[in-house]
Amino acid sequence: MVLAFAAILSSNRRVSLWLIVVLLGVIEGITEFLPISSTGHLLIAERFLPAQAGLTELFNVVIQCGAVLAVLPLFPERLRQFVFHWREPATRDYLAKIAVAFAITGAGGFVLEKKGFKLPEELLPVAVALAVGGLLFVLVERWLRGQSQADLVTWPIVFAVGLGQLLAAVFPGTSRSGATILLALLLGLNRVKATEFSFLVGIPTMLAAGGLKVFKTLRHAPSAGASENWSMILLGSVVAAVVSFLAVKWLLRYVQTHTFVAFGWYRIGLACGIGVLLLVQPVTKQGRKHATPNAARSAQRFVAAGSARGLTAGFDRFEFATGHHDPGITQTFAFALHNDGVPHSDDRLVEFTR
Repeated sequence: MVLAFAAILSSNRRVSLWLIVVLLGVIEGITEFLPISSTGHLLIAERFLPAQAGLTELFNVVIQCGAVLAVLPLFPERLRQFVFHWREPATRDYLAKIAVAFAITGAGGFVLEKKGFKLPEELLPVAVALAVGGLLFVLVERWLRGQSQADLVTWPIVFAVGLGQLLAAVFPGTSRSGATILLALLLGLNRVKATEFSFLVGIPTMLAAGGLKVFKTLRHAPSAGASENWSMILLGSVVAAVVSFLAVKWLLRYVQTHTFVAFGWYRIGLACGIGVLLLVQPVTKQGRKHATPNAARSAQRFVAAGSARGLTAGFDRFEFATGHHDPGITQTFAFALHNDGVPHSDDRLVEFTR
């Protein structure tokens, strides 16, 4: 469905920006907690959607936080336990386990960032991770058939969940919830408790990661906040939050009487669909084209305009990234700005439209 909808939109360059934002919000809301990989689906959508003028990495981060916050009301018993019964040993034990799993992921993420790790944006790794995860769901559920599962989160499960979140951070398409739920199931936790613990660990993890990205974005480029399309960010966040709430509410009921086999087959089917697309159409970075002479001249004019507006200060290399060059069609040119030709965390993407 995602591939079909995105392909239809990609054929229409005049599609409204708000419609793209709504679609991305729906995708984020559905896939953030379901074990099918939100990162993988967003990469797929961004590959086929029209050039998303005005939508930056900050947009993706903020709508993700909206989707995460929306599911908190779905755990009222746990929230009451944490707030009003935090002195009880069982509550402290559960909170400590969430904190340790979160700390393991945070420490690993810190190391990855220091080593300059960047998430791959190609679709092939996404397809492979989707297929592997889907196959594992099918096999693990078959292996668990007839076995009794426990409802106590043990410390081995805690460490596995923390490492599972790191695995998902390194391999797009793995799914954070998918990896952590699978590992918890393998270690003997039942589906309901595995899903709950995965989500409760994921909430602080994703909020912390999102908050850090927002802080770094605004710190390195203070003018970024003023140039953001906040109305579209708000729209995307609201859509993601509403859809996420409904999706997680459905999933929490679903796992009480069903296995994860259906999600496994969905992942395998989506991976096969991506594989077909890779065979039919070589995948490059979304929207990237070789600049024609006319486009190159236009790009130079837009860079000059950006320089006059102070957007290119402190940078000495401009990489022409995207553009629609058909006569009569709105042209959008995006430039990755680098300090010294080497990607940095403070690199910026400047877009000019005429």
